[in-house]
Amino acid sequence: MVKYQDETLDRTFAALSDPTRRALLARLGERDSLSVSELAQPFAMSLPAIMKHLDVLSDAGLVAREKTGRTVACRLTARPMEQAMNWLNRYAQFWSDNLDRLAAFVEDNPWPTNPQSPPTPASPRAQASPSRGGSARGRKRSTPRGPSRKT
Repeated sequence: MVKYQDETLDRTFAALSDPTRRALLARLGERDSLSVSELAQPFAMSLPAIMKHLDVLSDAGLVAREKTGRTVACRLTARPMEQAMNWLNRYAQFWSDNLDRLAAFVEDNPWPTNPQSPPTPASPRAQASPSRGGSARGRKRSTPRGPSRKT
């Protein structure tokens, strides 16, 4: 197994793993700079929660913040995203080559148009898998959710 020592890449993907943070980045991609309150406006969460998401994005280097008076402006930073895209492009090339070979194989070896009918089993018991053959017990179900502590 290959271990990468690049913590920047790890932080970038960790920051991108959350849908709220991806939405914040998308909003920043539409304009050059937005204040934190402008960024938070469409989200149904508190300003401190948005600030925590922005902290993660800033730690990953995806967002730069600049304070002017009482206003904190945020802007998108491209470098960590470029590093992530370079990493992904290496694997995209690998998969593209393999999928091209698979497509060529399928084109050269077409699937038969009239497959033979499957053999009919001798008895209904023959259809059951060996692990379920002697068991009449069904799948175990989850217990119902307990009461909420919120009032």
